Amino acid sequence: MPRPPIHLPTDEIHHEVDREVLNCLARSNQHALPRLMAQYSANAGHILESQLPYESRPPPQRRVDTTSSDSIVLVAHAYDGPTPEAQAVTLASGFMVEPKPGATEPLFVSCAHTLEQVSLHRLVPSQAVRHSGSAIVSGDPKAGISTTTVTSLPSSFPRSDVILLSTSHRPPGIRSLPVSPYPAAPGTRIRAHFVSYHRPADADGEGWTPWIGGTYSKWVSGTVLGYRDFAGTETKPGTYDALSHMLFNPLPTPGSSGGPIIDEESGAVVGIMLGTRMDNRVEGVRGWGVPAESIFEMFSLPGLNFKQSS
Repeated sequence: MPRPPIHLPTDEIHHEVDREVLNCLARSNQHALPRLMAQYSANAGHILESQLPYESRPPPQRRVDTTSSDSIVLVAHAYDGPTPEAQAVTLASGFMVEPKPGATEPLFVSCAHTLEQVSLHRLVPSQAVRHSGSAIVSGDPKAGISTTTVTSLPSSFPRSDVILLSTSHRPPGIRSLPVSPYPAAPGTRIRAHFVSYHRPADADGEGWTPWIGGTYSKWVSGTVLGYRDFAGTETKPGTYDALSHMLFNPLPTPGSSGGPIIDEESGAVVGIMLGTRMDNRVEGVRGWGVPAESIFEMFSLPGLNFKQSS
């Protein structure tokens, strides 16, 4: 499956988001990336005791506002060394979810492959890395960039390319998004949050607006095309088939992976973007993601009570 290109440095860190993330790591003075990668492996398939609310038809005040990017974040994984050659930053999108009873720390959903990339594509020996870690990046052109350090990785589903990240506090201005447990039928009209790290050529005429630290974003209308299981076989909602991945159009831009796919009618999250893949020679390349059901697999089912330890 094709992956979005890794966001690695050239001669220096150019992007404002990259610089702010590296400064955040320097302020925290931690080497957290090895710990987060260990949690990524140890917590694979881990189910949290809290429950994620079923919000297939959220009320108006909970519907995702697809005229604004305020509740979407960038998720950065990085390591910092004494020279530009000893620095790397990978960026993805993400969004906050809010289980009940309330989690002790805010929780964010994103894709897993950018975390894997920054760890597997290390350009320098580990002893040359001064600081490393992950951060939630939010903000807007007027308020500037806000970085919140990721404290832990409580759950992951590597096969689905999904991770859950926690922070010590909620980033300013960020609210959780409603998530539907039900798969959107093929043909459902959707909105997907697209990101560009540079000013797109069609920025003036196609709805791109300035976003975090010199990036651009827009909500793009599209359609759910169908589903596949882990073997790549076509599957259908309403059957016993495993709906492991979602196909949709249009094709997401690099940096959009980890971002939400919204049911246009209900205003709820129905999927997570991962990238693109070649479906077949007839249909060609399509958008590739996972249904929102994958998020619920990280949380306890309603009615399942855990015994309290004495």
